[in-house]
Amino acid sequence: MNNCLPAGVIHVRDLNLWAHVGVLPQEKLLGQYFSLDFSLWIDLENSAEKDDISTTADYSVAIRDLQKLSFSTCCSTIEHFSDRILDCLENLYGSVPMQISLRKCAPPVSGFTGTVAIERKRHFPMP
Repeated sequence: MNNCLPAGVIHVRDLNLWAHVGVLPQEKLLGQYFSLDFSLWIDLENSAEKDDISTTADYSVAIRDLQKLSFSTCCSTIEHFSDRILDCLENLYGSVPMQISLRKCAPPVSGFTGTVAIERKRHFPMP
């Protein structure tokens, strides 16, 4: 097995999503904002050389599909939401190495004003 990642990577940062994710009833009922970063490791040489979008990952498709996914999501954990995001990206681009960072922008924890995030990876080569 090849242990190398493709030389190119596409990063999408700060995609704002609205979803009904959380343990508390108001989180599931009202929903809340999440911020998503995702990265796709792919070969960018052909698209760089030929300026041909069909030879790269059209990230606008992922943005649109992830926005649709978030509006239809209702679950308890950010982990489950992240799994659905990875499934969506895999359905679009296949088994390419991918990484996401998903942040709950305003977790309902008294006295806490930060974010809570998880990071997940799929299809990375084994060392």
